[in-house]
Amino acid sequence: MTQAASPAQPAGQSPAAPAAGGRPVPPPEKDGRTRQRSLIHRLLSRPEIGALLGAIAVYVLFYAVAPPFRQMDSMATVLYQASLIGIMAIAVALLMIGGEFDLSAGVAVLTSALAASMFAFQLTMNVWVGVFFALAVSLAIGAFNGLMLVKTGLPSFLITLGTFLMLQGANLAITKLVTGNVATDSIRDMDGFDQARAVFSSTLTIGGTGLRVTVLWWILFAAIGTWVLMRTKFGNWIFAVGGNKQSARAVGVPVAFTKITLFMTVGFAAWFVGMHQLFAYNTVQSGEGVGQELIYIAAAVIGGCVLTGGYGSVIGPLIGAFLFGMATQGIVYANWNPDWFKFFLGAMLLLAVLVNLYVRNQATRR
Repeated sequence: MTQAASPAQPAGQSPAAPAAGGRPVPPPEKDGRTRQRSLIHRLLSRPEIGALLGAIAVYVLFYAVAPPFRQMDSMATVLYQASLIGIMAIAVALLMIGGEFDLSAGVAVLTSALAASMFAFQLTMNVWVGVFFALAVSLAIGAFNGLMLVKTGLPSFLITLGTFLMLQGANLAITKLVTGNVATDSIRDMDGFDQARAVFSSTLTIGGTGLRVTVLWWILFAAIGTWVLMRTKFGNWIFAVGGNKQSARAVGVPVAFTKITLFMTVGFAAWFVGMHQLFAYNTVQSGEGVGQELIYIAAAVIGGCVLTGGYGSVIGPLIGAFLFGMATQGIVYANWNPDWFKFFLGAMLLLAVLVNLYVRNQATRR
């Protein structure tokens, strides 16, 4: 005979298992380790949340105080400025997540532009030959930094500081030696210039507004970087070597390969931005680029990357670069004294670090 269900038993709920005296045993309670976090805590745990809050605040500020800032053409200019920082900030952020710095990133941009211009002009060749020669030079600089790091064990700060000084001197000395001037010759009339300019420095009309092609490249690189970091084995390696390279090596992560590849990624980004500068202005001044590396690092830090490595995202530096673009143009549109620009950037950096620290503490609090 089948036993009837107890009338006290709710419909659709299985009865509790009886204990040794016939008494039911209550289901086990979930402890803090298995408790699902709320949506707010999950959002606060994202590394880019601090940059997002800061970008919203800066946008509201300039939208209120600078009427030209509200126009579509002005926003296109903001995005253009942000893209030049953002393309480099993506590569620098990946390197920082991997636990390293590159202080030569700013002058490496100029080195690539100088190499492409002088190589093509002096040999009277198609500009695309100079473009690919510059790519080889930029990747070689990144490989040099990475190899020096893994072979010597010196901090990347010292190695790339040395590279920064060498490139800064070489940019000036070689340009003067080859051209007899501090700037390269114009390549505007050389073969392949128009095609290369279409790739690196053209302007597209979207909805009646001119948008530089670097903005589209910036978004594409951000999408690729996010996919690599979050969906590939190499992305796991980046987090692992940035968190603890000894532990990563112990579990089979190729630490040397990962770090060298990250430095070469910075070299690739420097080449791309350098090509934009070359084909946007036709000629290059050999003394520029100094100080830009700090802007790239600041954009990555504002975007949530920590200085100790092992934590960060690609979307955060994208937002950080957009914040810098808004500050660069917003100060102009608001008719503020441009001398306050660096002060404003420094204040944003400190504020972003404090906000990131606060939200991370809130996210980890039970």
